[in-house]
Amino acid sequence: MAAAKPTVRSISQQAFNEMVQENIDDLGMDPAEALADAIETLTLQGVDLSGIVTDTLPGEANPLIQSIDRIKQLQLVDWTDEAVVDEVLGLLDGLDELMRVEGSGNGAIGARNGGVEVMCEVCLKARAGGCGSVLVKGLDVLAAFLLDLQSTETFRQRGGPKMLIEILNKETENMNILNSAFSVVAAASTGSIPSLYDAIRVLLAADDNRVVASQVYGYARQFAKVGIAEALVESLKDGISSPGLVSATIALKAVAVNDEICRSVAEKGGIDSLLICIDESGVQGNKIVAKACCSLLSKLAGSDFNKSAIVERGGLNRLITLSSRLADDPSVLQEVMTIICTLCLRSPANASLAMEAGAGDLAIQSMQKFPDSYQLQKNACLMIRNLVARNPENRPVLLSNGIEKLIRNAKESHKSCKDAAVAALRDLGLENYNS
Repeated sequence: MAAAKPTVRSISQQAFNEMVQENIDDLGMDPAEALADAIETLTLQGVDLSGIVTDTLPGEANPLIQSIDRIKQLQLVDWTDEAVVDEVLGLLDGLDELMRVEGSGNGAIGARNGGVEVMCEVCLKARAGGCGSVLVKGLDVLAAFLLDLQSTETFRQRGGPKMLIEILNKETENMNILNSAFSVVAAASTGSIPSLYDAIRVLLAADDNRVVASQVYGYARQFAKVGIAEALVESLKDGISSPGLVSATIALKAVAVNDEICRSVAEKGGIDSLLICIDESGVQGNKIVAKACCSLLSKLAGSDFNKSAIVERGGLNRLITLSSRLADDPSVLQEVMTIICTLCLRSPANASLAMEAGAGDLAIQSMQKFPDSYQLQKNACLMIRNLVARNPENRPVLLSNGIEKLIRNAKESHKSCKDAAVAALRDLGLENYNS
């Protein structure tokens, strides 16, 4: 489980301003001195000043907050007026520039002063009014405001995930809008919003007839490019107790469309986190989490780099342990066998290690226990083939334990198993494999 985070003290903007004013009124400090003293005192006390305006003297206006407040006012007027749209766009340009000031903390200041709410409304009005340039800039500023759990929760409450899925589905021809929307998805994903993970999954579902396959693949690569894969990996580190874990694993599986992305997941610690979740799901008997995590691990194992990473971390033994703990659920067992099958593909070394870990016994026991589960039977046949294709020494071990009869039964009982069963029988060295 993730370690508990220490409680951080905070202060409101009003309280901070009052403290500065007290330094002026009660201690006779000049404004600049009063401001510096307040910052130093609160910092020494461990108070979190993120989101607090600390670079403006008492009585001075902060340009960022002024811009947000002015946009709030303009939301009440007619956006078909070209002058209004031009003013909003100018204000958004100014906010975008302020967000780019390194070390300014302007993103947190904006979020703390209603920026997320205002930008959500800007994006909604821009879409309704067909103001593409305003929508692009509004999304860019919104992404800069989504920095922590509080800001992403505000985003969720304001219907942000729903708004994004609509934008991504309907603005498919405008790459400027899409790129800005992708940036918001990446920023918001750090807040572990299950509905946003589900939105990513829906967008990238291969059977979603609203988008063509090439577009789905493009979406996935763009998601990875703007950091969504990394954000999803971070969410896995919250462990099995996270309510968004299953949604995050499904979303990450949808994003991991090529070897580069799969490898980056491992490099960011994704495989380590997944294996820990798999261990804990077995201990707790959580079949839903186990299945989701195994499904993602199977996808990641398609990368040769990741195969080594999984095996080196004891993945084979951990998967066999999981299968023994959840031996009554064929849906989990078939996911485990899919992973082992992938790990052993074109890898005699991994096939040897898998047999040592107990993969052969897993296949035999599962096929005996669940003869009516066609998917489990098929996955077992596929795994057996990879265990023996380049490892002839594994063949007599499996044959002596009755694997031939089990494979032939699967071949006769389930039409969908025929090809996998024939391939397994052939690679086991049996001459009458097709009879």
